[in-house]
Amino acid sequence: MSELVWTKSSFSEAGGNNCVEVAAADDGDGIAVRESTDPGRVLTTDRAAFRALLRGAKAGAFDRLAR
Repeated sequence: MSELVWTKSSFSEAGGNNCVEVAAADDGDGIAVRESTDPGRVLTTDRAAFRALLRGAKAGAFDRLAR
């Protein structure tokens, strides 16, 4: 796996150690996701699944899980 270029949310704190980071995976079709506090653990998924996750989060579909 080549070096991934990680992007973090603009909502992250200035130190950057409390956020989820994403990168385009090597295959060009996937997305890599990691938490900044554990950068060695990387999850990968396809773009369609990641898009569905983001849409659900924006729509509040997971809000009940935070209670």
